[in-house]
Amino acid sequence: MDITALVIGPWKAFWAKIMAFLPGFFAAIAILVVGWMGAKLAKVGVVNLLKLLHFEKATDKAGIKELLLKGDIRETPSDLIGILVYWLVMLLVLTVALNTLGLQTVSELFNQILLYIPNVIAAVVVLILGLFFANFLQSVVTTACSNAGVPQAEALGKITLYAIIVFTAALGLTQLGIASEIVSQAFILIFGAFCLALGLAFGLGGRDIAARYLDKWLKPSEESDQDQS
Repeated sequence: MDITALVIGPWKAFWAKIMAFLPGFFAAIAILVVGWMGAKLAKVGVVNLLKLLHFEKATDKAGIKELLLKGDIRETPSDLIGILVYWLVMLLVLTVALNTLGLQTVSELFNQILLYIPNVIAAVVVLILGLFFANFLQSVVTTACSNAGVPQAEALGKITLYAIIVFTAALGLTQLGIASEIVSQAFILIFGAFCLALGLAFGLGGRDIAARYLDKWLKPSEESDQDQS
């Protein structure tokens, strides 16, 4: 048996594998470096674009900034979206780099994450828009009821706010594919309870308003009858 062949053979095979692996390794490193720079630029670009579009003012009106502060989150909504964009780009870069290295199993895992991300983005957009309209409609309902003389104006505004938030949360969870049937049934129950509460509130408040208008309508009639007599 040739001892030299026994020693040198495996050594040559090892180096052959190393040399075959190195091009992919250096290519993956280059992809990561360039991708990281691209992710940083994308983050800065998105944050600046959102500031130009006055996104912060819209989120302030929607009450998102206050909600973030309650959760001890100091970043602005624009910064959070910028961070999200950064990690989206980095996930894509990591997937490409892993494909270059031939690590198919890990690459498929990242692919599944990337395919799920659009659902997360859609849910976040639904949540932001829902909070904005919830605050807007709360103001509309409260103002309209106050002008109409409804005593429960503030309560009706709060009911409207929370009902839309619940509806928005249900839509967001459905978009994420989390227990869609349970969320739909829960929403129907909550919406029914909201309609019942709204009807009772308007009924109780409307009783006083109707009494005032009826009193105003009857007074001139009584005065005219007294004048004729």
